[in-house]
Amino acid sequence: MDADDKTKRFARMIPALTGLAAAGLSLQAGAALAQSAAPGAVIVLDEIEIRADTTARRFEATPGAVTLIDRSEAMGEAAPTLADSLSEVPGVVVQEFFGGNDQPRIQIRGSGLQQNPAERGLLILQDGMPVNRADGSYVVGLAAPGQAESIEVFRGAAANRIGANVLGGAINFASPSGATAPGMRLSFGGGSFGRGEVAGSYGIDGERADVLLRFEHAQKDGYRDYNGSRRSAIGGNVTLQTGEAVTRLFFSHTDLEFDVAGPLTWDAIQNDPESNHAGPVIVGGNAVGPGPNVLRDQPRRDTRQTLAGARTTLERGENIYDFGLSLSRTDDSFAFPISAGFRDTEGSDATLTARYSRLGEGELPLFETGLTWSFGKADRDYDHNLGGARGPAFGRNRLTADTLSIFAGANLPWGGFTLSPSIAFNHASRESEDRWTAATRPTVAYSPMNPGMRLPDGAVPATSTSYDRSYSGFTPALALSWAPAEGQFAWISLARGFEPPTHDDLLGTVGGTPNSGPGRPNPADPAAPAAMFATPDLEAQTSTTLELGWRGTWQRLSWDATVYHARLKNELLSLRDVTGATLASVNAGRTRHSGVELGLSGELTETLSGRLAWTWQDFRFDDDPLRGDNRIAGAPRNVVTLALDWRPVERLTLRGKLHWVPGKTPVDNMNTVFNDSYALVDLGAEYALTENAAVHVEVTNLTDERYAASTLVLDQAVAGQAAFIPGEGRAFYLGTRLRF
Repeated sequence: MDADDKTKRFARMIPALTGLAAAGLSLQAGAALAQSAAPGAVIVLDEIEIRADTTARRFEATPGAVTLIDRSEAMGEAAPTLADSLSEVPGVVVQEFFGGNDQPRIQIRGSGLQQNPAERGLLILQDGMPVNRADGSYVVGLAAPGQAESIEVFRGAAANRIGANVLGGAINFASPSGATAPGMRLSFGGGSFGRGEVAGSYGIDGERADVLLRFEHAQKDGYRDYNGSRRSAIGGNVTLQTGEAVTRLFFSHTDLEFDVAGPLTWDAIQNDPESNHAGPVIVGGNAVGPGPNVLRDQPRRDTRQTLAGARTTLERGENIYDFGLSLSRTDDSFAFPISAGFRDTEGSDATLTARYSRLGEGELPLFETGLTWSFGKADRDYDHNLGGARGPAFGRNRLTADTLSIFAGANLPWGGFTLSPSIAFNHASRESEDRWTAATRPTVAYSPMNPGMRLPDGAVPATSTSYDRSYSGFTPALALSWAPAEGQFAWISLARGFEPPTHDDLLGTVGGTPNSGPGRPNPADPAAPAAMFATPDLEAQTSTTLELGWRGTWQRLSWDATVYHARLKNELLSLRDVTGATLASVNAGRTRHSGVELGLSGELTETLSGRLAWTWQDFRFDDDPLRGDNRIAGAPRNVVTLALDWRPVERLTLRGKLHWVPGKTPVDNMNTVFNDSYALVDLGAEYALTENAAVHVEVTNLTDERYAASTLVLDQAVAGQAAFIPGEGRAFYLGTRLRF
């Protein structure tokens, strides 16, 4: 990506706008969360404060691991990253994956832990409708948390009621409306490594209708030599009230592109973290420093998604009816290193939702039921990567998917307790039609001794990549909750989980190396027959999870604690070899996931407040024939975030944040190579110039720590390979926000 072109585009944007802050963790919503996915939630135009408090109380009374983040009065950056927005949510682990670009690896309870950059394991929602494709995959960089008025996090079985066929849970980004964000709001900011961003919205609040338009543009040259990124998003919604029904129409379009900077060796992390790996070097006939040749292959991703939909709620006494329909069009071009080549996917998806809630005397519905059905088709083309340009085509598929979830649940008073039984039926189908008509598929390679020199092309037999798979399963759950006193709530639950594979699990390129494309494991032998694609016959991932939780307040202290233990069968793992090239996805035998998710917040003095988020997780194989009880690679054992806010005077807020990952994290499932611990310190300040204008300044990674924010996830690693993703160095940011 050319830095001059990016700078010119940025300069042409409206030069005003405000820093919407890194999200603060709160259960006391201050604005109407109109597109909430909370139990019994409705769309409203009036009674904003009353409805907001009701939504917060429903979250507090949910017998499961849920968090509500209120961003209605957010401060900070104009376009905050996912890591900024979710860092104070216990149980949500967000790791940089591309050197500071906002395309992180995100996982909850280990679901989808090994699926980057082809993400799965979470249901990502915008305004209650899925961003995921119909097969469950999603592009994490399409999420723009700065455009959300609230963020709702459902961990584990708490997401079953909204159609999440995944172990991890769901995250809903709810947009503001013209009623909750009237007038014009603008923000802009910039900082180190060519960072620049603008954002804005304009809302009109009417008696029977409101309108909101919004936009965001963020770009960055990047911390590393080859590390640029750009994201532009526009969207809006119209809310109409007709009699007892309220309808919201919404749309968004996101244009995303970024360079895939790739992994480094540990030596490079410590001595040259801004560099890019140039592939293995042959020393004495052996490959030293295995890994992709980023400078030659120029891996990158360009994704565009348009999402439009409508959601209607009808409230008649104690009965609430909710219907939703969304349509999306996604055009995704991913240039992997030569070992995988170009993968271009263009397709459309549709989702239909229908929910009914019968309210009772408590905060939660007495009974609720819902249906979520997604259907999609996509054309996928494969081309070899020759020096960052498309080479010979070697594959073409038509991919079809549909996913259905039907849910029913109740919240029944039982003495001083509440019994919450539920059950969901899940069905998914995944079909691939191989449209490659030639008898062979071409292969390409470069010389390992001279990585810039092409070797003669070859060919392998064109084995069919067609398949037709279906998956079905029930996910019952039972929770018992208790509110012993005002402001205290505890629960225990037992739940089944069900997660079908995505097309990225079922269809993948194999047989490539850092110097050859798929189907050519030996670059020097163009005639050797080898597999180019893998279509593993995978089973759905299932789980049984026991969970205990307690949330409450005492004087100035609030807490939210959850402990869980899950037994998994057929966990979906997506593996890489020592060079970083993809291997076929597999079902692990039996695995177990345990964890503690703790959030604390409180006012230490009248001017000083603090927040702590601690995630402890232990994910292991369970008596695996090869891996024993090893830890599953890629999951840090502890993630701790401590934030302090000090307001010495009314208009000035000073902030400090510590992000600490103690202990070593395994890079591979054999537990032979580990990533070191690290600690980062951020400082910031915000000053309110007037009631409607503020400036924000921040420095991140104050000590300029050199560390690996994440790693490749391998089955068997070797010392000296490029497997570590460097985190961003010390960075400065300055921004402002305005309201009119």
